[in-house]
Amino acid sequence: MPTAKILPGEFYVTAHDEAITTILGSCISACIRDTKAGIGGMNHFMLPISNSASSIETADAARYGNFAMEQMINDILRNGGKRENLEIKIFGGGRVMKGLTDVGKKNIDFVKEYIELEKLKLLAEDVGGQYPRKVMYHPKTGKVKMKKLVNRHNNTVESRDESYFDKITHQENTGEIELFG
Repeated sequence: MPTAKILPGEFYVTAHDEAITTILGSCISACIRDTKAGIGGMNHFMLPISNSASSIETADAARYGNFAMEQMINDILRNGGKRENLEIKIFGGGRVMKGLTDVGKKNIDFVKEYIELEKLKLLAEDVGGQYPRKVMYHPKTGKVKMKKLVNRHNNTVESRDESYFDKITHQENTGEIELFG
């Protein structure tokens, strides 16, 4: 089966019979699909909301939960999905980075508040804890396979999360657009 692998700050939407996979530490992935049309996708975001006052680099927007959720839902709707048919499953938000604020908890709080505020249907979740997760999602059927990475032989996920967190919290925007609401 064709499989798309997404990284932090990315999302993928499909109407085809394929899988989407990612590995999460403190990040969150929302798996969203239209249950009738079989169109859906997965995002992977690191921070709940943009710390930028009113602008953000377009290419980096999906690294923030507020943009990642909106962009993916809008893409599903553009491809024929209907808001009233959407179901959501959320994963991640582990406390895997040592010595930093609990980014995972902030991500969990954000995504649950977002889902409630937008009156969307949360069907399943596996969030929090101390372990990274590997998630494989099949948007056509809504089936998810999730494995907690309890026995790790290295600190790849933690190192990647710490590096990515440092990069996005200290990087200057170069190609900005102004968002208005």
